[in-house]
Amino acid sequence: MIKNILAVTATLCLFTGCASEKKVTTETSSNPVLNGFYADPDVLYSQKTGKFYIYPTSDGHPGWGGYKFNVFSSDDLTNWKDEGTILDLSTDQVSWADGNAWAPCIEEKMIDGQYKYFFYFSGNSVDGTGKQIGVATADSPTGPFTDLGKPMIKNSPVGWGQQIDGDVFTDPKTGKSYFYWGNGYMAGAELNDDMTSIDESTIKVMTPQGGTLQDYAFREAPYVIYRNGVYYFLWSVDDTGSPNYHVAYGTSDSPLGDIKVADSPVILIQNAGEEIYGPAHNSVLQIPGKDEWYMVYHRINKDYLDREKGPGFHREVCIDRMYFNPDGTIAPVVPTHTGVKLK
Repeated sequence: MIKNILAVTATLCLFTGCASEKKVTTETSSNPVLNGFYADPDVLYSQKTGKFYIYPTSDGHPGWGGYKFNVFSSDDLTNWKDEGTILDLSTDQVSWADGNAWAPCIEEKMIDGQYKYFFYFSGNSVDGTGKQIGVATADSPTGPFTDLGKPMIKNSPVGWGQQIDGDVFTDPKTGKSYFYWGNGYMAGAELNDDMTSIDESTIKVMTPQGGTLQDYAFREAPYVIYRNGVYYFLWSVDDTGSPNYHVAYGTSDSPLGDIKVADSPVILIQNAGEEIYGPAHNSVLQIPGKDEWYMVYHRINKDYLDREKGPGFHREVCIDRMYFNPDGTIAPVVPTHTGVKLK
């Protein structure tokens, strides 16, 4: 599947987000869109089901110590249903990892005439070698998922840093899929046709160079989209527990870079006056068939901002509109409590 650039059902008329338990007003939806603590959201539109899905990290666990991945579905981006746990690292579902279930991403792709789902995730390796990235497969976006039985990515291409925060991207020009990851560095590589392994000969360290914590110094969470012949690379800056955690971006003419940092790289950042803190680690949704875009991201719950309360693992998922300027640059995304206005 070309990520999120698919035909949408004729019934889709509301491009908003709110939790299924929440009442939608006559004017807007509301952020956060999911009830409870969740983070690192990846968003998918499934051609097979005609539904939207959010795959987040389960949050609220001290030390980022969650084990479970749940998935949430929606027919209209307005009402969200918890479809339950699709993978549990505390069970024998995943033999190589024993916790720290972080930062998933998913791709829907046609394999031998059937839609297959490839769910990539980070976990803590049982052999004591740190965070690694695995993959589980399914025939449905809600599972059941079967883990590969071993990590897909074990080692850092720079010799340090955690193997976390994966993103999968299928190039609409070629149909070729790529995988990106890294913490403190950014790496990318081609996925093999099986979608469960990378072509190690193509691994490239792509870390945007320079910057500071006030603008674009790369930390983690790469995310790639394609629009009008340009590859856009988005990433998160600073620490996930910092109110300053934010999103920056650059562009390239290739899925594996080099990346040119934008002249105005910061496109999502806190608004302390509105008690919105640490908005970052995003994915992006394009409304199928339209030049209409939304950023799905997490922010720190305002009641857990103090360091002793664990702001880094008390996060919540939000959706706001994303616009492109006439010259193709990304306009700053305005993070809100009200969410997306109903159409």
